[in-house]
Amino acid sequence: MIRIISMLVLAFSALLCSAAEPPLQLADHAPDRHIVVPGDTLWDISGRFLKEPWRWPEIWRMNRQQIKNPNLIYPGDVIVLDYDSSGNPMLRMQNGKLQPQIYSEQISQAIPPIPPNTIEPFLSAPLVVEVNGLDSAARIVATQQDRVFLGNGDTAYVDNADPAQSKWQVYRNGKPMLNPDDPKQILGYEAFFLGTATQIRPGSPATFEVMTAKQEIGRGDRLIPAVRPALVAYIPHKPDSLIDGRVISVYGGVGAAGRGSIVSLNKGSKDGLEIGHVLALERNRTVVQRDEEDRKVNVQIPAERMGLVLIFRTFERISYALIVQSEGTIEVNDFVRTP
Repeated sequence: MIRIISMLVLAFSALLCSAAEPPLQLADHAPDRHIVVPGDTLWDISGRFLKEPWRWPEIWRMNRQQIKNPNLIYPGDVIVLDYDSSGNPMLRMQNGKLQPQIYSEQISQAIPPIPPNTIEPFLSAPLVVEVNGLDSAARIVATQQDRVFLGNGDTAYVDNADPAQSKWQVYRNGKPMLNPDDPKQILGYEAFFLGTATQIRPGSPATFEVMTAKQEIGRGDRLIPAVRPALVAYIPHKPDSLIDGRVISVYGGVGAAGRGSIVSLNKGSKDGLEIGHVLALERNRTVVQRDEEDRKVNVQIPAERMGLVLIFRTFERISYALIVQSEGTIEVNDFVRTP
């Protein structure tokens, strides 16, 4: 009964949030039409028409299913800004349809949601491993004779390897990623991507050849199949529920980030996040002042909007996000919230 009541409360809250959504606001100098060109992204095009680009599905009049499985937009398509009978803005293709037209070309030719080259390393070689994520993975149990560490072309002997998988990636657990809301909780690990290997002879153990070694590979290191998640044709949109999370890491060996940087968040699919969700970056500030009796007091300053992130890959408790807009440097422990 408690669970049912909780679900009803959440559904009612989501309904209130939806009902309170303000009218769409067009971007300053929004064009009457836009011809799609190679290099465009859905986020860029959204920003041409809308002050709030994450409301792209609304101006296209998309339902939930169309957000998850959108028709595709290609270079050469002409997007026209129009208005309905009530004066509300909407987009349509020049052929008059209210949804982007379906084409037969490969999806790789379609306009991506965000720059694929920026997120490619995080699709092909993820740098986050969930808690216990490597415990049952294939393991190097021996190296070729007279070798403690392995490099390109060397042989490794691997236990628990799926004989049907040929291409593999080699990892090692790294620094634990702690939840800022509960410092004792480990959400995952910053995995060390060590290189790639190919299974050349299945068995127990199986024989592998190291194809690339970015760092030294040795006994005990783990392997997972090199399965690259597809860059799906998702649409930028806001979450249906209220999200209140934190930035827990910035990639690239820097302490602060800006537009185009990749960050990890302490929220994932278990918290309702999905690919395409847009979150606002905010910073909560506390300043020290002195009261009438010259005593130090902490004053909480209202949260300041710092930018926007777009989720492009989710794990159970962690997500990767691309900073698509920033009005200053983004730091670890900044908040991410439903815009």
